[in-house]
Amino acid sequence: MSGRIPSRWEDMTAADPAHSAWYVQRFRTLAEQGQDIVGEARLIDAMLGRGSRVLDAGCGAGRLGGYLHGAGHSVVGVDVDPVLIAAAEQDYPGPTWLVGDLAELDLPGRGVEADFDVIVCAGNVMTFLAPSTREAVLAGFARHLAPAGRAVIGFGADRGYEFPQFMADAAAAGLTPDLRLSTWDLRPFTDDSEFLVAVFSRAS
Repeated sequence: MSGRIPSRWEDMTAADPAHSAWYVQRFRTLAEQGQDIVGEARLIDAMLGRGSRVLDAGCGAGRLGGYLHGAGHSVVGVDVDPVLIAAAEQDYPGPTWLVGDLAELDLPGRGVEADFDVIVCAGNVMTFLAPSTREAVLAGFARHLAPAGRAVIGFGADRGYEFPQFMADAAAAGLTPDLRLSTWDLRPFTDDSEFLVAVFSRAS
């Protein structure tokens, strides 16, 4: 689309066209080795009743959305990278996998209901966005949440997006913080934490 700002991920894959295929194979190899690649999804599953609606925002090759579909949820995954979406369709059939820019998220415009019980944004996705689009992405999450839905966003420190700025951007986008953790396995967040998992509700 003319005038659209490419994400940092798109800049990376433009500079190295093999990067997406490497990323897909990385997680396939970890899975083949028996490594745990779905810890984030187990936390999301614990937050939900059976048959809930989940948006996997920046879904990559589908590892989290695929697990949540297998756990009985209705999953929509969106990622800007068509190579990753193709891998998700191949490895994890069942969810609805869509190529799309999170900064322009409009699922109702694509025939998908917007009211999600949980939106999960893991894998440092927030740090791969173009900085000027971060608040638009967060506002899109707020628009797509059900009234009692929650957004769960996790990323690491020292990746160019300071945690206080992120929290301020989320508030400006219409998200109210409910909980901050330092890991996906429920360890508390402190000022020294090197990772943030933030749980938000939609501002009333």
